Amino acid sequence: MIVDLHNHTKLCNHAEGEIFEYIEKAIECNIKYFGFSDHAPMNFDPKYRMSFEQMKTYEADVLKAKEKYKNKIEILLGYEVDYLAGHMDKRILNADVDYLIGSVHFIDEWGFDNPEFIGNYENQNIDEIWQKYFNAVRDMAKSGLFDIVGHLDLIKVFKFMPNKNIVSLAKEALQAIKEADMSIEINVAGFRKPVAEAYPSLSLLKEAYKLDIPITFASDAHHPEQVGLFSNEVIDIAKSVGYTKCALYRGRQREFIEF
Repeated sequence: MIVDLHNHTKLCNHAEGEIFEYIEKAIECNIKYFGFSDHAPMNFDPKYRMSFEQMKTYEADVLKAKEKYKNKIEILLGYEVDYLAGHMDKRILNADVDYLIGSVHFIDEWGFDNPEFIGNYENQNIDEIWQKYFNAVRDMAKSGLFDIVGHLDLIKVFKFMPNKNIVSLAKEALQAIKEADMSIEINVAGFRKPVAEAYPSLSLLKEAYKLDIPITFASDAHHPEQVGLFSNEVIDIAKSVGYTKCALYRGRQREFIEF
């Protein structure tokens, strides 16, 4: 992949490796535009994210690496922000970054993609869980706060699939994404999870293409060795649907790169 905008650092407390190791792996994989978008701080679930006090360190370290490697690769700075009502913080939303990824990891404060809480799936109707998830994605898009939708159908991570048609469940979310002029990422992390496929599914990606919703690419790496994995697969997936360009952000402004 020529663009890879969703990657983490050890500041989030569940990733490993140094910033330079991620970058050197990206260079090895012929990635031209590589973005760090670590989990933004939030006054909820602090175990899996940096603190507000660490924001300056994170931003300074990425910008220092950007300068150091400027002749080899372009480094971009972002945050992955959890959309959770009542927990949005202006320190993140107004940060001087290239882009913000809006992600949904919580349904009514339940961390549905965390193996620690997988038992909650047994207590709820699976179709209702999926609809609540996509309703949250819809609301995230309608907020107008973000540039990129993180892993659009993350709810499938453990392969608990709905009985209802997934495109139908996601219809309002996709329309809101279109109206907000956001991009969606083709995120390879799903290949490393029980669902064993990229986010989003091919059916959702086809629907996004019909709506002329732009795409970008994401390793979602939490370890340097995960950078660039499944690059050929996601390029093939994108081209099979009809995409030929992917989104890139500088200073919260989008442009497109052919791939």
